[in-house]
Amino acid sequence: MTPAPDGATAADRLPNSETASSDQALAEQGYDLCPAAAAPGRILLIACGALAREILAVTRQSGLEHLDLICLPAKLHNTPEHIPDAVRAAVTRHRASYPEIKLLYADCGTGGRLAALCDALGIEMLPGAHCYALFDGIGRFAARGEMTSFYLTDFLVRQFDAFVWRPLGLDRHPELRDLYFGNYRSLVHLAQVEDAATADLAAEHAARLGLAFERRLTGYGDLGASLETWARPGGERGSASRDI
Repeated sequence: MTPAPDGATAADRLPNSETASSDQALAEQGYDLCPAAAAPGRILLIACGALAREILAVTRQSGLEHLDLICLPAKLHNTPEHIPDAVRAAVTRHRASYPEIKLLYADCGTGGRLAALCDALGIEMLPGAHCYALFDGIGRFAARGEMTSFYLTDFLVRQFDAFVWRPLGLDRHPELRDLYFGNYRSLVHLAQVEDAATADLAAEHAARLGLAFERRLTGYGDLGASLETWARPGGERGSASRDI
């Protein structure tokens, strides 16, 4: 896992934070934003690398400077059965330094195993099935009932080839596209920030998949609500999180 540079603040710790190489590092290695020694009263967040930028943005905006962050490799989403073991290892490694640890993962394809692990370890995790629902709002996402939509966040738009195109073998066998996506009707870009280049790239991905394109500016959605309510010393998820 890539360590943070000594003396860096949470706002500055992503390497080359506006470049594709940073996304690749978050996907492949994750990133460790913890100080060498945790000060009393600090909370450790263990998160998916795909959420790193958004978490840092929320903590900056909300003044949550008492939070330290570890990002596990985002590529674990391609093998979700390995997520619980990676989370367990991270908790075990840091528990002596952080009496309070929060997990910024939803179920993420673990079939309830991650929730069971969190119950056993006595730590809280984000609600919901995946980060799409978190950004859109779990209640709103469920109410839409969009069974024929394929979703991308900003991170997944930028990392589309690494997380979608190549893992499905479409770089080698593009004729398989309709086998995988024939039952979908639209690609929905759940955008966290206004960025024309990312929006254009998402539209290109929709065209590659032969799908209609829709963009929704969600902002940070209920990620911010969760952090501001329960990622405080002694805090628990409040009403904002239950409404997700």
